[in-house]
Parts: sequence; C-alpha cells; structure tokens
Amino acid sequence: MDLQQYLTFAFALMFVLALIGIVAVIFRRLGFGHAMPGNPRQRRVSIVEVTPLDTRRRLVLLRRDDVEHLILLGTNGDHVIESGIRSGFKDAVAAAARAETAP
Repeated sequence: MDLQQYLTFAFALMFVLALIGIVAVIFRRLGFGHAMPGNPRQRRVSIVEVTPLDTRRRLVLLRRDDVEHLILLGTNGDHVIESGIRSGFKDAVAAAARAETAP
C-alpha cells in the first residue's frame, strides 16, 4: 500500500465519522435521543441519590411530584422499600442549622 491509499482511507474515515455526527445532531434536535425536548425544569421524575450496597445491589431514591420513593435494585428484581416519602430533606437540614445557631 502506498501513501495515496492511506490518505484515501483516512479521508473516507473522517467523512463517515462526520456524517454520523451530523445525523446524531439532527436526531437529537428532532427529539430522538436521551435528551428530552422542552424545559428540563418541567420534568416530574428525577433521581435524587444512588447508593451502591454491594456489587449486585443499590438503593435509588427517586422523586416524583415532590414525593420520594426508595427502591432497591438488584439482580433478583426491583423492590420498593418505602413509598410516599415527603421531600423535605433540605427543609429539615435548614431547620437543624437554624436550631444550632439559635440561642
């Protein structure tokens, strides 16, 4: 193989990668992708915290409409540990800080 074939291969590879990138950008703009269209502040579901317990299980705290749910994810299935937790952690931390500083 001579230099001309190597250059042809390199330019063809760059062209194909550029086409893949352009198609990915177009699909994301049309809403086909992981990014949700619209304002991300209007989402109703979010992951608050993930805590690994061991190599096979982890605890996930989900928030939906200001209510939190504690879920255990594992290889044997998913289990709801606690449901209907009011999301007041920030309020509780702020109240504790005010109580510490109050005389």
